[in-house]
Amino acid sequence: MYKENRLVHFMSVLRRRYDARATILGSPDYPDIYGVLWLYQTNYGVIVACEVTGLPYSKDKCKEHIFGLHIHEGMSCTGNDIDPFGDTLGHYNPYACQHPYHAGDLLPLFGAGGYAMSVFLTDRFDVNEVIGRAVIVHSSPDDFTTQPSGNSGKKIACGIIK
Repeated sequence: MYKENRLVHFMSVLRRRYDARATILGSPDYPDIYGVLWLYQTNYGVIVACEVTGLPYSKDKCKEHIFGLHIHEGMSCTGNDIDPFGDTLGHYNPYACQHPYHAGDLLPLFGAGGYAMSVFLTDRFDVNEVIGRAVIVHSSPDDFTTQPSGNSGKKIACGIIK
């Protein structure tokens, strides 16, 4: 019964206005990517909700894409020709933890025909800590092992949390 009440609480949180939001846009190589990340502060941590469309995909179900999702230290979705989001810097990591224990290490996005959505709870940060920081969608899933950032591949989309 207690767990059911907590779930009911989380569902009601998602019905209220978010505490922070990021609009996610694709890089020049992935102009069709568009998404939104919403953050909701609760007494248990932060509910992260993310929806992204226009992701690359394959019709081969054994090759459907899984994408890394991270909050980065940087506060700008700018960069250069080699890395259009290079100014996002590394993963948000205020406690100098080893990967995958960075505060900005989030659950991967599982693509479904170019669309992905995810909703989860984390207590690794408070909403106010990440306002102004970049959220990145990576071309590959985080392997949760490789240092320093999980071998997540190219940064294909970015947004700033506001």
